[in-house]
Formats: sequence, C-alpha cells, structure tokens
Amino acid sequence: MRSASRSEALTYPEVGATAGELPAGYRHIRESLCIGRGEDTFLAASDALTRWKVHRRAGLRVEAPGPPAQGMCILLRWYGFRIPCRVVYTIDEPARRGFAYGTLAGHPESGEERFCVEHRPDGSVHAVVTAFSRPGRWFTRIGGPAARAVQRRWTVRYLRAMRR
Repeated sequence: MRSASRSEALTYPEVGATAGELPAGYRHIRESLCIGRGEDTFLAASDALTRWKVHRRAGLRVEAPGPPAQGMCILLRWYGFRIPCRVVYTIDEPARRGFAYGTLAGHPESGEERFCVEHRPDGSVHAVVTAFSRPGRWFTRIGGPAARAVQRRWTVRYLRAMRR
C-alpha cells in the first residue's frame, strides 16, 4: 500500500471552497438531512463523524491515524478502490462540527467534500454534505452519468450514517 504524504499535492486548486461559494467547472452537491433534535443527538452525530464511524457505516474501510485534523492524510477503501484524501480543514464550533477533505492523486474524483453536523436554533440537528468534484480518473471520465449516480448514492449513505 502506498500511503499519501502530507506534502503530496491536492488534485484541485480551490482548497477550502466547500466552506463558501462552490467553484465553477465542477459538479456541486449540497444536501442535508434532519437527523433528530437536541444536544444528545448533536453530540452523538459529532462523535460518529470525528471517529470515522460515519464513513465506516456508509461502507468504507478507513485508514487514518486518528480523528480528522488539518493536513492529515487518510485512505478510504471500497472493495478494490483506493480513495486517498487529505483533511483540508476542520469545524469545531458550539453548534457545528465536521471537516472537509480534498482528493489526492489516485482518487476517482478531483475536488473536495465537507461533512458537517449542525445544531440549529430551533433544536433540530442536521447532517450536511457539501462537495464539488469532477472526474479524476479515466473510468470516472467515461462513466459520466453512472459516476454521478454513484456519488449521489454515497452522499445519501453519508447523511443516513450520521443519524444512527
């Protein structure tokens, strides 16, 4: 297994853009799901997210040295696919927790994905996934609509995995 180094370049220039306006030239995803209400729900979902449980529940194998931290390289695996990423920022606010990772060479896509749990003023707790991406490998380029359908399906899996 080739592990990614902290100095390995991300495959896109718009680092951190999931925190604001998503860049042109990419497919965009902004999806949320109400996963419950109250502080206990927020804390449980935050814990699941920062311990990589959300990704594991969604069906990925996670190779990471600990909770998400800026600069940390991680390797996600799904069957024969290697999905190398680097955490580009974290969110640790009283009512929002999460992180974003960007793609490294070898990832099927090129772009960034953010996973966040929000405790809103009305007491509801929402799982939020925000992403921008474009094909990063030959099979996602020729896969076109199928690759987009797979990405949408993963987004739904992540959102649902935050509500357990």
